[in-house]
Amino acid sequence: MKLELGIGQGTQTVEIPDNNVLDVLTPNPVEYDLMGEDEVRRALADPIGSPRLKDIVKPGEKIVMITSDITRPMPTYTVMPALLDELYAAGCKPEDLTLMFALGSHRKHTEEEMIHLAGERAFNEIRCIDGDAEDVVHVGETSRGTPVDIVREVVEADRRICLGNIEYHYFAGYSGGAKAIMPGVSTWNAIQANHSRMVESGAHAGNIETNPVRLDIEEACAMVGVDFILNVVLNEHKKIVKAVAGDLTKAHRVGCEYLDRLYTKYIPKQADIVIVSQGGAPKDLNLYQTQKALDNSKHAVRDDGIIILVGSCKEGLGNPVFDAWFREASCPQDIIDRLAAKFALGGHKAAAVAQVMTRAKIFMVSDMDPDFVRSIFMTPFATVQEAYDAAAAELGADASVIVMPYGGSTLPKLK
Repeated sequence: MKLELGIGQGTQTVEIPDNNVLDVLTPNPVEYDLMGEDEVRRALADPIGSPRLKDIVKPGEKIVMITSDITRPMPTYTVMPALLDELYAAGCKPEDLTLMFALGSHRKHTEEEMIHLAGERAFNEIRCIDGDAEDVVHVGETSRGTPVDIVREVVEADRRICLGNIEYHYFAGYSGGAKAIMPGVSTWNAIQANHSRMVESGAHAGNIETNPVRLDIEEACAMVGVDFILNVVLNEHKKIVKAVAGDLTKAHRVGCEYLDRLYTKYIPKQADIVIVSQGGAPKDLNLYQTQKALDNSKHAVRDDGIIILVGSCKEGLGNPVFDAWFREASCPQDIIDRLAAKFALGGHKAAAVAQVMTRAKIFMVSDMDPDFVRSIFMTPFATVQEAYDAAAAELGADASVIVMPYGGSTLPKLK
């Protein structure tokens, strides 16, 4: 069986004997009538738990739309034309509208990246900016003690609209919804306080109702106030197949239910070898983001198996703390112990990777320097085929294989 996996802007192929392939985890067949901008317009015309946006906003109000940064596959450029038309129908003027990119703990954008994200129309018609976590308002604290420190322009706006794509998140349950506010336009300290709950029971992919991280996020968001959300679910080709609009939680939950129907994959058993890709750019820009696919793949591999992680990571690790924790460790257990001693944002993802390393070897196919890959306790390979051949040689010619071409979006579960 010949299979194709995305890496960066391109693909690689791998050939595996048919008898060895336990499963290829592609999306479940889900019927849909509309796609792309047409589906976005449908959602805006039929909001969930909320009046239409054009009936909420008023002329002259200052409106901030918060959307994802360059590390996310959210097609803001597809969403914005319909959203702008809805706002203009309410009498809003372009000079009162701001599109803010939620950086969280990530780097700022270049102007070219902003144009790509927003789309030409939105970039030319309205103000497009990065969130400035240096200029914030302290709104208060959640019941769990998380400081709610939010970018001033968001807090002081008359209306707040949250955009995003919904996919599985390894400790917040799902992305989308309130995550545009926390961590999107929050401070480093606020994000760290919230994310420190990732070690608590219930903080895992696919769980939302009893997830301490998600509940804390939504409490913080409620303190700020969000008037409307517009979230989308993407298929494996990064095209919008579902859009949900309206109430912050009600619309988000409908989107999560749709994601489950599309991307929850039941497997008969865990495999000896799992080959997993983020699906290519932009999700595999760095290891900090590619880690999401790795974390989902851990559910599909047996103890002492091998995970072949496929991701360009052309920007390296993507976070200075994440990088430092790997460089300063002599083995993966050092990283796990360091997080247990003191939580640190960035270190939390290093520990998540290290936890996977305690169960399985990681073969890394990337654009990173091979010596550097070895220094972070992974085995480097130039191609997926070379990595698979080495894994099969180590675990045996009859080693079973599960392939996850869209690992960041796919959640394997044992039957």
